[in-house]
Amino acid sequence: MPKAKTVFFCQNCGSQAPKWLGRCPDCGQYNTFVEEKLEPQARSGLSPIEGPRSIPRRVEEIEDVWEGTRLSTAIREFDRVLGGGVVPGATVLIGGDPGIGKSTLLLQALYQIARQNKKVLYVSGEESQHQIKLRSRRLGIHADLLYILSETELEQILNHIKQISPVCVVVDSIQTVFTSQLASAPGSVSQIRESAARLIYHTKKAHIPLFLVGHVTKDGTIAGPRVLEHMVDTVLYFEGEAGSPYRIIRGIKNRFGSTHEIGVFEMREGGVHEVLNPSELFLSERPKGASGSVVVSSLEGSRPILVELQALVSPTHFGLPRRMAVGVDLNRLLLLLAVLEKRGGMPLGSQDVYINVAGGLRINEPALDLGIALAVASSLGEYPLDPDMMVLGEVGLSGEIRAVAQADVRVREASKLGFKKCILPAKNTGEINGDGNLELFGVRHIQEALKLIRP
Repeated sequence: MPKAKTVFFCQNCGSQAPKWLGRCPDCGQYNTFVEEKLEPQARSGLSPIEGPRSIPRRVEEIEDVWEGTRLSTAIREFDRVLGGGVVPGATVLIGGDPGIGKSTLLLQALYQIARQNKKVLYVSGEESQHQIKLRSRRLGIHADLLYILSETELEQILNHIKQISPVCVVVDSIQTVFTSQLASAPGSVSQIRESAARLIYHTKKAHIPLFLVGHVTKDGTIAGPRVLEHMVDTVLYFEGEAGSPYRIIRGIKNRFGSTHEIGVFEMREGGVHEVLNPSELFLSERPKGASGSVVVSSLEGSRPILVELQALVSPTHFGLPRRMAVGVDLNRLLLLLAVLEKRGGMPLGSQDVYINVAGGLRINEPALDLGIALAVASSLGEYPLDPDMMVLGEVGLSGEIRAVAQADVRVREASKLGFKKCILPAKNTGEINGDGNLELFGVRHIQEALKLIRP
């Protein structure tokens, strides 16, 4: 019999090395290599992951079984991020900070599916059945077809899936699942990779949607090998600011829908509740008559969201002025401040500048550039902007205002919420269908936009 082989795996990216290394050569992280023992196995025939051999078929010969067969969770914000529901056989990986509400959201989603007279299975490797029962009672969940399983051994989980034949399975979490065929500890790279691969294979073969909950590292990425995100069909991140009741689920990867879609939820005593109009939510506490406050439009996937952007400019008391940004890219802010100084003639070299996106939302798109610039100008000059005005546009280094994508969708959302004016790139004005409730101001240069807001 061949001897057991000892190798070292990077817990961050899954890189393999024959000896311990202080720094991973692939991902550059320090002290991430862990020793694991690989037991040799005799390979006779096909492994459970490979399954039966398939043959090439012409694309027209393959039957289309996905059209119109998405499984709805009856939670509209969740279905939106999934692309209209979960596809049979698809695997969805959900990550997020501890206590953010991942287990609560998935338990509520399974309950809604069970109410459609369909069997569902919730597998927990971290909580007992009694603990999950206490949570379900708090959430008001009473369903005869919702099965709870507390198990961490992969072979037992697969046997129960085969016996129950559910229409949807949740595994919480993938880091706790292990297979007895490997000698390494649960949570190791080899265990996560092997367990996930076998779960995905069996659920795809049976056309059962699979939700995997993943732990996250200190920097917010899903723990375990990076290949885990490549194996699944959809990757979602559940986000939320500390102390805030609002949660955002964001699609990072989706093979069956658009990426970067978001769903907004509110955490209450009775569980996670969806927010159907996030624009109205983010603007509900907007101050009236305050300088440095402007409304901008962010496009998250196919959904336009209006948010309040706040700027505070004050004289610095140090030799080097401070620049701070919450919710937007700091490097983008520094670039815009340089444009305002050079092209707009604004003395910002002796001013501290702070930017914040209200509501805890993080936005990274160039359509916010003009809103940031006008908010800084408003705070510096101590004059408030029109509360019924929305701003959108990208700012170039020459001070030019560049067109943004899907301006008509953003403008329609602003008109729906009662806004009366909109400052936008001149090139986008021709794309907007006539809306008598909204007055458009097309600008080509940053100086034109500054003239429009000055009293």
